[in-house]
Amino acid sequence: MSTIRNHVQLIGNIGQDPTITNLDSGKKVARFSMATNEYYKDAKGEKQTDTNWHTVVAWGKTAEIVENYCHKGKEVGVTGKLKTRSYTTDDGNQRYVTEVEANEILLLGAKNGNTSEGK
Repeated sequence: MSTIRNHVQLIGNIGQDPTITNLDSGKKVARFSMATNEYYKDAKGEKQTDTNWHTVVAWGKTAEIVENYCHKGKEVGVTGKLKTRSYTTDDGNQRYVTEVEANEILLLGAKNGNTSEGK
């Protein structure tokens, strides 16, 4: 039962090229935004899309995969957990951020990053 505690699985598209940071400790971290879409029909029967944005953080070997193979528009699957952190802004306000800490990245879609065949 503990394997489903704080477990996230998402499939979506990367919103912008990942940011890669090499820390002084030698660790590598990758950050990127990811859009997930849900489709439904409204009261008139018209198809609608609800898009949610997530911030994904990957460390170590997973960050290297992101660095080498992930770019804006690429469809990916992510498994991981939710992490919340806080920080204080320059003007003294406390901010909270919830991110997906990725354990695994699954590369989906076409090899060139386009998810439709005609591109």
